[in-house]
Amino acid sequence: MSVADASAPLLDVRDLNVHIDTSEGVLHAVRDVSFSVHAGSAVAIVGESGSGKTLTARALIGLAGPSNVRASGSVRYGGRDLIGLSDAELCAVRGRSIGMIAQDAMTALNPVLRVGDQIAEAVRAHERVSRREARERAVALLREVGISEPARRADAYPHELSGGMRQRALIAMALACGPEVLIADEPTTALDVTVQAQVLELLKRTSTARETALVFITHDLGIVAEIADEIVVMYGGEVVERGPTAAVFRDPRHPYTRGLLGSSPRADRPPLPRMPAIPGGPPSLRERVAGCRFRPRCEEAFERCLEHPALEARGDDAERCDRCWLNAPAEGSRQHVETVERGGA
Repeated sequence: MSVADASAPLLDVRDLNVHIDTSEGVLHAVRDVSFSVHAGSAVAIVGESGSGKTLTARALIGLAGPSNVRASGSVRYGGRDLIGLSDAELCAVRGRSIGMIAQDAMTALNPVLRVGDQIAEAVRAHERVSRREARERAVALLREVGISEPARRADAYPHELSGGMRQRALIAMALACGPEVLIADEPTTALDVTVQAQVLELLKRTSTARETALVFITHDLGIVAEIADEIVVMYGGEVVERGPTAAVFRDPRHPYTRGLLGSSPRADRPPLPRMPAIPGGPPSLRERVAGCRFRPRCEEAFERCLEHPALEARGDDAERCDRCWLNAPAEGSRQHVETVERGGA
C-alpha cells in the first residue's frame, strides 16, 4: 500500500451479502455486513453458532462455498474490490496478501503430509524459491510462532503434535508469505485456557510486529477484550451492533449483546452457581422472522420490533451503531416498552 494510502483501512467491507440458491428458494445468509480494519489493528466478529460469522469471513476471500453461493457488495483490499474477481485472481490474493487460519487445525492440516512440508508448500505456491529455501522458511516460521525444536517438529505429522502446536503450525502457514491481512476463524476453539492465552498472545504480538490487520472470528466474548480494537456483533446473518470494544463492553446497546456479555464469566465479578443464558435458539436461514430477527428471543421486545430496524449510529458517537428500536429517538423510553408475543412471525 502506498504512503498516500497509509491512513486508509487495509480491508474495507461494505454491504457484504451472501445468497445461497437451494431447491427451496434463495436463502439470504449474510445481510449488508460492513466494517473496516487498519494495519496493526484487530476487529472481532462475534456471535453464536449460525450467526454468519464464518460465512462472512470466507466470503471476504471468495471461499464462501460452491457455485450456488453468491457474494455481493464490496470487499476492498489495497483499493481493489475482491468481489467479482476470478478464481485465479483470488488465488493470487489468498495466502500472499490475505492469510486465513482455519477453525479446526486437525482437519485443516493434511494428515499424510509432514507439517514442515505443508508450510513450505504455502511458500512455494506464491514465491519462486527452492525446496530447500522453503523448508528453511518453514522451520523459521515454526520458531517464530513459539514451537520448540522447530526443525524436528517440521518433520512431524499433524497427529504427532499437541492441539496447541497444531494451531501454532496453522498460524505459521498463514504467515508464510507475509500477508497484510490475517483472518483467524475461531483459532482458540477446543484449546484449554492456558493454550488459548498463549495463542491470543501470539496473534497480538504478530499483528503488532508485522503491522498486520487482524479479523478475529469467535463466539467467546471473554477473549475479545484481550485482542480486538473494534467489535462487530452478528445475529441471524446481520450486524446488530458495532463499535470500539471498550465502549461496547462498557455500554452494550443491543439486547443480544447484553445477553452475550451476561452469559460470559467475568473475572471482576463473583462466580455464579449457574450462568444466565439467552432463551431460545438462533433462527435458521429458512426461518422468516418479521421485524427484528432477535425479537422472538428478546425480553425487551415491544410493538415496533415487528418492523425491521436499520443499523444506525445513535447520538454524537459516529463509531457506535446498533440495530434496535429501543435506542431510536422517542421510541427508546424503556418505561413505555410493552412485551409482544414471543415465537415466530
